[in-house]
Amino acid sequence: MLRLSLILAAAAVLAGCATRGPAGLDLDTSVNAVSQSSRVRAIVIHYTTEDDARSMQLLSKGKVSAHYLLSPAGRAHRLVDETRAAWHAGNSSWYGITAMNSTSIGIELVNPGWTQGADGGRVWHAYDDRQIRALTILVRDLIQRHGVAPENVVGHSDIAPQRKVDPGPLFPWKQLAAAGIGRWYDEAGAAAQLARLQAEPLPAPAWFQQQLQRLGYASPQTGTLDRATINVLAAFQMHYRPARYDGQPDAETAAIMMAMP
Repeated sequence: MLRLSLILAAAAVLAGCATRGPAGLDLDTSVNAVSQSSRVRAIVIHYTTEDDARSMQLLSKGKVSAHYLLSPAGRAHRLVDETRAAWHAGNSSWYGITAMNSTSIGIELVNPGWTQGADGGRVWHAYDDRQIRALTILVRDLIQRHGVAPENVVGHSDIAPQRKVDPGPLFPWKQLAAAGIGRWYDEAGAAAQLARLQAEPLPAPAWFQQQLQRLGYASPQTGTLDRATINVLAAFQMHYRPARYDGQPDAETAAIMMAMP
């Protein structure tokens, strides 16, 4: 009788290691392989161009989605579990990876983006400090849990420069970098490079294209300053030199590139 009790107890322990799977499958989840990593390689930041209510509707009921939605007041909503792919990146590429929906976490910030000013130009809308504080807390946690490298915290415009401009020139990339989030450049090194470059001929378009590719951007390698290259340069400038992002190669842009590992 004692032996039978021991056998039943052992069976109960083994049964505790099994989970009832699909169609009656006994699925044992007691062993977890050591050779694995997070599917998440990048964090992509967007703006919604809509208000709170419309943003929630589009991202939860529409044909696009994001893992997180942050309101201007700093309230965070998780709309897609991190283990699943959200449909936020579209046609995009970063360091040659094109499956960005499958390898990234998308964060949407409720922000109008830009509106047309009286002179016909774009008027960009600033981000609320509460929203940026919430974003900082969220992204720090994501980086820690998923091991995301600094260069892989990017904007939609970085991974899709031919069609996207979000999160725009008023997004505080430098502020986030100071908080340990994302990539920034050695400003002292860039100043030294700029002083040297101002006394030399500007590098050729092919050099800028090579640098953009080295830094993760999907840049043409045509050797000419074509429209596609201008778009990629503008995306780089919007991220690292938002005071002027006309997509034209210049000494300051080159100096910043040289100051980035």
